[in-house]
Amino acid sequence: MPRDYYEVLGVNRDASDDQIKKAYRSLARKYHPDRNPGDKQAEAQFKEVQDAYDVLSDKSKREQYDRFGFAGPRAGPGPGGFHWGGNFPGDGGFQVDPAQAEEIFSQIFGNMGGGGVNLNDLLGRAAGARGRTGGRGRTRREAPPPAAVDVTIPFETAAKGGTVTLRVGEKTIDLKVPAGTEEGKVMRLAGQAPGGADLHLRVHLEADPHFRRDGNDLILTVPITLLEAVLGAKIDVPTIQGKKLSVKVPPGTSSGARLRLRGFGVSGGDQYLEFKIVAPPAADERSRELIEEFARRNPQEVRTGAPWT
Repeated sequence: MPRDYYEVLGVNRDASDDQIKKAYRSLARKYHPDRNPGDKQAEAQFKEVQDAYDVLSDKSKREQYDRFGFAGPRAGPGPGGFHWGGNFPGDGGFQVDPAQAEEIFSQIFGNMGGGGVNLNDLLGRAAGARGRTGGRGRTRREAPPPAAVDVTIPFETAAKGGTVTLRVGEKTIDLKVPAGTEEGKVMRLAGQAPGGADLHLRVHLEADPHFRRDGNDLILTVPITLLEAVLGAKIDVPTIQGKKLSVKVPPGTSSGARLRLRGFGVSGGDQYLEFKIVAPPAADERSRELIEEFARRNPQEVRTGAPWT
């Protein structure tokens, strides 16, 4: 039996939707196949996290899971027990009309010689009757189970929205991707699977060569020179919208420092510039002397207060 979904995401059973989404994002990034190429264990954990989020992020599925667990609603009667004239417990809304109920009772009492009613026999007959007729004597065909397929879409399309063409089996599907679509989102297409079943598409995002995503925020690593870091500079940077912005690098900027561009992320999120200083080697002896002189004139104690000191 699979692990408890709350345990998989590391959240309490009363966790809010935001707490579940935050836990999912962290684990999905940790175990994503792009970060763990060839790691079968990480791949299995990634799928386990996806399955847990698929259930716990859906209000209806979560209610069913909280009530019945992995067994599903057909595992047995709920806490309310058996109520005549309504739904049979654990049977997802099975109705028995009065004529059908009378027939079932007469069959049971006719074979019992006046003895007591065997409730298990009654429920067994009623469940069998469901397979033959609906509540009003009509033949009912159960819908085929949905088909689940993993699909990978471009990073930019997920951020900005658009349409991608997918090949699922023998069918070509034009999938409309809403702006802000996240890793692991399940998109349901009614009747699009073989046999007329619903198609569940679990979305994965292609890695982008420039941007990283954290929810609706985007992070762009920006290399800068030692001179630009020390004295400050004005540089051009790209955005996911395709527009370039001219920004100021503050004097004294360190590697890892961030600058926020409000509203240039995904669906109203922000874009963060994460600076990375690229230090040059000393090209000759004179360059070394100048760097040493600079260090004497601008002394630093950069490791003071570090945890290992």
